[in-house]
Amino acid sequence: MNNVESKQMNVGRAHFGWEPDKGRFLFEGEEAILFWINSAFKTFLDTIEEVSGDESASVVLETTGYRMGLIVGEFFYNEEASPDEVIHMLPDIYSSAGWGTLEIVRFCANEKKAVLRMTNSWEYRINKLQGKKEHGTFIPGHWAGVLSGLFGENIWYRVESSQLEGEGYCEFEYFPSSITVNENIHELARRREQLEIHKLETLVEERTRELSDLIKEISSPIIPVLDHIVVIPLLGKYNEERSQELLEKTIQELPNYDPDFLILDVTGLDEDISELTVALFQQLIAATSLLGIKTIMVGISPGLSMKMTHSNYQTSEIKYFANLKHGIHYALGEKGKRII
Repeated sequence: MNNVESKQMNVGRAHFGWEPDKGRFLFEGEEAILFWINSAFKTFLDTIEEVSGDESASVVLETTGYRMGLIVGEFFYNEEASPDEVIHMLPDIYSSAGWGTLEIVRFCANEKKAVLRMTNSWEYRINKLQGKKEHGTFIPGHWAGVLSGLFGENIWYRVESSQLEGEGYCEFEYFPSSITVNENIHELARRREQLEIHKLETLVEERTRELSDLIKEISSPIIPVLDHIVVIPLLGKYNEERSQELLEKTIQELPNYDPDFLILDVTGLDEDISELTVALFQQLIAATSLLGIKTIMVGISPGLSMKMTHSNYQTSEIKYFANLKHGIHYALGEKGKRII
């Protein structure tokens, strides 16, 4: 035989052919290709996982295996071959093609159920080289496709034993099921979408928390303007949480400034002033009074003035001025000083 001579041979029940002049290798009369498991095919699978990620690669391989198996099963189904004869013929063909050894542990065509046992499959050998700890999805998915095509009904599987996890073989149980490869693809897409949504929600929560902390840090700061005179500008709208934070912060930090006068500048308050805001003034002034500090309020709007009046707000102990400048001048005057 010369280099271009065609050759055919049978190995077990598998038929192989070579046509070197055409660069073709045939398996069961169809064109096929050969890969080295330890290098080329392992690199092929490694690349898929590297590009798409382990979870996506698992679904891709399972789906690919299933659809390849479906072609095999549908071929025999369309030939009206006996499922019992086919399933007991396939182990020799697959083992001859290097897929590993296949044992039919249990098979019931009427119930469309089967238990298949594989030893040293090509997927197991590659997964072992990859250092994986869990079984692959191509082989079990492939046989689900074969049986689905053979029975004319969707068949799915459950892994009972895994050679990669220390068992002496891989054992898969097959049964009619509503689970499909398309569902698995959609489920993967939903999981990834939910993961992205969760990441976005987490990011929003983190940013909100950071912004909230920043607002707490800069909201209504205590500003020392002159010796023993401090100003607290009240800005925006105060709910219960923000009011409590202001009250606690003021009581804790005021002694550090040793003030005689506290000027509350309410010029920047929200126009929609609630009863809660008025109550905040009362608590704040009462607390600072206990510390021996006199309170001055400046920048009161007509709306706040009406709200305080309707709330029977006690005003006798507090001095009020139109703006911050007048409030500072008054405090200095009380200390016997003035700005020149």
